[in-house]
Amino acid sequence: MSANTALILSLLIPLIGAVLIALAGRWPNLREAVTLTTAVLLFAAVIRVLMGLNDGEVIGVELVTVFSGLSIAFNTEPLSILFAMIASGLWIVTSVYAFGYMRGTKEKNQTRFYVCFAIALFGAMGVAFSANLLTLFIFYEVLTLSTYPLVTHKGDEKAKAGGRTYLLILMTTSLIFLLPAIVWTYAVAGTLDFVPGGILEGKLDSGAATLLLMLFLFGVAKAAVMPVHRWLPAAMVAPTPVSALLHAVAVVKAGVFTLIKVVIYIFGTDYLADVPYESVAVYLAGFTIVAASCIALRQTNIKRLLAYSTIGQLSYIVMATMALAPFSEIGAAIHIAAHAFAKITLFFTAGAIYVASKKTEITQLNGIGLRMPFTMVAFAVGALSMIGVPPTAGFVSKWFIIAGAFQLENYFVLAVLLISTALNAAYFLPIIFNAFFKKEDVAPAYDHQEAPVSMVAALCFTATLTILFFFFNGPVLELESQIVRGEILNEQ
Repeated sequence: MSANTALILSLLIPLIGAVLIALAGRWPNLREAVTLTTAVLLFAAVIRVLMGLNDGEVIGVELVTVFSGLSIAFNTEPLSILFAMIASGLWIVTSVYAFGYMRGTKEKNQTRFYVCFAIALFGAMGVAFSANLLTLFIFYEVLTLSTYPLVTHKGDEKAKAGGRTYLLILMTTSLIFLLPAIVWTYAVAGTLDFVPGGILEGKLDSGAATLLLMLFLFGVAKAAVMPVHRWLPAAMVAPTPVSALLHAVAVVKAGVFTLIKVVIYIFGTDYLADVPYESVAVYLAGFTIVAASCIALRQTNIKRLLAYSTIGQLSYIVMATMALAPFSEIGAAIHIAAHAFAKITLFFTAGAIYVASKKTEITQLNGIGLRMPFTMVAFAVGALSMIGVPPTAGFVSKWFIIAGAFQLENYFVLAVLLISTALNAAYFLPIIFNAFFKKEDVAPAYDHQEAPVSMVAALCFTATLTILFFFFNGPVLELESQIVRGEILNEQ
């Protein structure tokens, strides 16, 4: 099988899987087997694309030419394959987790849930392998629309209200800001293709370039830069596997992925470095990091705390990208993986706590580590990675972001990292301490232990990945370093 065939299959497999899941809906065991098989086949197809990229194969598929310089097309490069591998690989783990969660909570409409999950992965694959902004925009919207039924899955008024906020903010920002930014880009460049070094140099003055950058920054609301972040905590009404999809696997990663692609392949880092007001984006991301961390400190609900933590962590990626230093670009790409492993672990643990004990508040977690040791050790691993403590994945990405800040002597970035690290520790470490070293101050409603085995297995697996990434990050580092080398070659 050629890499091009694998690329096409990576788009078709989730769609075919969605149809088969719907057909198997009357038989839960078969439906779940189809879901898991689809996820495994998708990951295998993405691995084949990676092998082709490493072997130097020419990978690219053009489906439809709209008109000159504009087409629906797909290809891959180091950042694309990283996002695709994370999304497809973690879909396998999330599926295993969801089987235990959905049955443990006796959720209704489970077939619809798995169908929409598969369609969302179709959208994520389309975003990952888009060869231009038009293709990316189409699949960006597919991802938004396919995840709306997941956010509103419970069907009560709270879920519907959260879903309205989710859909309103994401659709409004993409239509009012992102779409005009794409049209403007085509008008001045004559193409929307992703090209190393960018396509805009010499075609916009500094003021216009700054305005266009802001349109992209706020148009890609999935990156959750304030003030277009409210959709993310609103979406916490969704079941925990959906929260994992939103915060670690597909949706938010599609946001920061899009911004990195725009900076590197549409503007070009050299061109942006000469735009006087480009640093506004760095300051906005820095503000989001600190503000989200401060808000997280005040949260009492576990999932809402994790939601605001996600907002801050996403802006690490945005800030590192906009800093325009080679090391920080690598750090931004690596943080996509590091955050994915750690944050999905944290959401998995939140769901396991709910299924096993029906606890949702931080104040209810005193002593729970003695009843649920596997779950809370995994929580500790994920939390330490968010803080950036070795040996966890979060330390690796922070190391490169800090190195990039030193490269440019950007003390604002360093200050933000220092403050946010302290704030992350302030809201995560007390939870860990109280879970293991405080006694239960309120007797549980019933005697409980760990959640179903599939859930515990999934969260232990992702916690292990969070630690292993610290020791075995070389392949990802080498892959993403190709972005910087490509920029240097383009300059020459």
